[in-house]
Amino acid sequence: MVYFDTLPDSALVRLPVVKSLFSISAPTVWRWSKSGQLPKPIRISGITGWQVGALRKTLKDMTVLQVKNDSHSINAIGAVK
Repeated sequence: MVYFDTLPDSALVRLPVVKSLFSISAPTVWRWSKSGQLPKPIRISGITGWQVGALRKTLKDMTVLQVKNDSHSINAIGAVK
């Protein structure tokens, strides 16, 4: 995963990287992608990937949301802790 920071925003990463970035299972990646919590994947020649720039933005947005809501004990996806 160390290489993620060196990839250009236009690069695509596969499911294992997305799972690792967000510490979630494969079904959760698909569920979050469908609900809009994660960016929609891109399919090219039968290969599915997520755009690095969109994932970086999502990570940043989730981090900002967590910090803003920390005093209310609400996590980045809106679940009450």
